[in-house]
Amino acid sequence: MDRRAFGERRHGRTHGPHRRRRDRRWQGVLTFKRSFAPVVDRHTRILILGSLPGDASLRAGRYYAHPRNQFWQLTGSAIGCDLAAIDYDERLATLLQHGVGLWDVVQSGKREGSLDAALREVEHNDLAEMVQKAPELVAIGFNGATSARIGRQILAPSPHLTLIDLPSSSPAYAAMPLAEKTRSWLALRPFLDQRMG
Repeated sequence: MDRRAFGERRHGRTHGPHRRRRDRRWQGVLTFKRSFAPVVDRHTRILILGSLPGDASLRAGRYYAHPRNQFWQLTGSAIGCDLAAIDYDERLATLLQHGVGLWDVVQSGKREGSLDAALREVEHNDLAEMVQKAPELVAIGFNGATSARIGRQILAPSPHLTLIDLPSSSPAYAAMPLAEKTRSWLALRPFLDQRMG
């Protein structure tokens, strides 16, 4: 099953000598960055995949640590729990209790800042192996357009796995109001209901 919706708008590229000068400066400040370990267990039914943690998350050593990232509000709405009001370890435990796992499509890469468009020399996480090791997995939610693009290239279509494109929770994607994002993220709820019922 396949559900696609809501991709971030990509900015046009600058051409000519100005672009070449900008690229040389950019290459000088790219830093190597690596994703976190997955948060999953054998009862995970939904795996939410981001692209690669932003700088605020990498500094904190926590998924979605930027204070303006809407992930915890959006996921909390889907599972019916105010995740933003509890501490980080309890958030992860609550997600697992509801059958929700976290990971990223990018294992490592070089990037200036936190924008996905700046990613270079990307290595992907082994999503296919993860799917094989999660016997109850029935759905994957891609948090943002970059996650969806990479994830769909890696994962073979399967009648037993629903792929859901979600609007990005990132503060860089502010074009869509939170209420509209929330309606889209509620597409995760039926898979939770199957488990909780």
